[in-house]
Amino acid sequence: MSVMKVTRDNFDSIKNGDKKVLLDFYADWCGPCRMVAPIVDEIANENPQYVVGKVNVDNERELAEAFGVYSIPTLVVMDKGKIVNRATGARPKDEILKLLEG
Repeated sequence: MSVMKVTRDNFDSIKNGDKKVLLDFYADWCGPCRMVAPIVDEIANENPQYVVGKVNVDNERELAEAFGVYSIPTLVVMDKGKIVNRATGARPKDEILKLLEG
């Protein structure tokens, strides 16, 4: 499954789905975000049991504020509409997978 572009318009349908969700809050100008991006893409392609989405904080300020995102990249894991895990800063693949599994 590929990474979804998450916006205000499609967020509710993603949040209320039956799969765990990994949200990557990022900006195009952010170096650490560019380091995490291919890892997030890999996780999306290798793990169809999760929904993986990217939220551009420059375009989706309301979503970023709603999640209390003040530093990027921020990774948020949701299950059944609730935040169950989060991490700020670039992370290796194994740590991101542990966020999803934990």
